Amino acid sequence: MAKEALATRNPDGVHTDVLSASRQACYKARDAFYAYLEKESDKKQTEIGSKGLLYPAQCKPARDQFVNNCRASWVKHFDALHCKSRSLKRLLDDKESRRGPLSLPQPYTFKPTSTS
Repeated sequence: MAKEALATRNPDGVHTDVLSASRQACYKARDAFYAYLEKESDKKQTEIGSKGLLYPAQCKPARDQFVNNCRASWVKHFDALHCKSRSLKRLLDDKESRRGPLSLPQPYTFKPTSTS
């Protein structure tokens, strides 16, 4: 909140959250959060992030660190990228299981009737 107030008072000033050291801290927090999210992916996802991202409550401290170190627009962008890559991965994994010969369900089999 203080950063936004400072930015509105001094629009020509240097925004410290886009400098190299701050970007590196943001990237570290981002990578730590998404690594922890992948590790805890089997747990029930109860927390809601931006852009449709769901994550377990165990990831909340890492998420808070990520949100505190990055700009809000960056968090939304990284969440959207992560959701997109996860859905693409699910789609590709699902297609792999569908390869092979097409098998149609056979509700019954025809048995020849013997007319003797």
